[in-house]
Amino acid sequence: MKNLFAAIADKFGKKPTFEVFGPQGGISINCTLPAGFNTATDRCPMVILMHGFVSSKRMPPIPYLASALSEAGIASISFDFDAHGRSEGEFVNMTISSEIADAQAVYDYVCALPYVSDIAFVGHSQGGVIAGMLAGRLESSERRPKCIAQLAPAAVLKDDALAGQCMGKKYDAKNPPEYVNVLFHKLGRKFILEAQGLQIYDESCKYSGKVCIIHGTKDKIVPLAYSEQYHKQYADSELHILDGEGHFMNGDKARIASIVTEFMKSNLL
Repeated sequence: MKNLFAAIADKFGKKPTFEVFGPQGGISINCTLPAGFNTATDRCPMVILMHGFVSSKRMPPIPYLASALSEAGIASISFDFDAHGRSEGEFVNMTISSEIADAQAVYDYVCALPYVSDIAFVGHSQGGVIAGMLAGRLESSERRPKCIAQLAPAAVLKDDALAGQCMGKKYDAKNPPEYVNVLFHKLGRKFILEAQGLQIYDESCKYSGKVCIIHGTKDKIVPLAYSEQYHKQYADSELHILDGEGHFMNGDKARIASIVTEFMKSNLL
């Protein structure tokens, strides 16, 4: 219920001003800096945090990861993908491509911040897919992400689209409708058709940096096999399987935060 209230506040709170823009308009961002950090004189690494499908930057695991990173001396920036949280756009027009473009826009914004040294990505669920694919596309860039972490990365979204299902809703995969009602959101035909042809692993595994993958044994949305496949294909990855943890990473928060922050400290500081 608390998460529902947060989502309602995101949508109907005071209209934000925007510094970053994606294909569907303004992207709502939130920057968390270490205590006492001076942006005029200090420098530190920045982690870009990416939430999941029908989630937001205000919902787990994003806030507690931002807090843990800050305590470890690492800055972070969280944001709402298009048509999520307080960002602009229509959900029916949201696709994996539009979310990758949003993440790219945030990455470009972070690259321009004078106080940022190295950059890393953390993505949960669909955000984990975005983090991996964007990292792969940035492999040859001058400021390639130093490392990435994926929490329950939802590569299953391609197989679900091919099977004609999403979060329990069924549809004709060969001829999808204009939209499918999923969790009070209109999932568009364009999303479905694009998802069916995505090369998720091929694109993600172009990234040669260090990768931390975390997945719970009680994840009922994304089977563990999808993280195991990521782990097999990456050049340099570690896989943490958390007994009893569900998809939303809202159980043993301290353990999850510790894995992520220790990984980031090892590779960024």
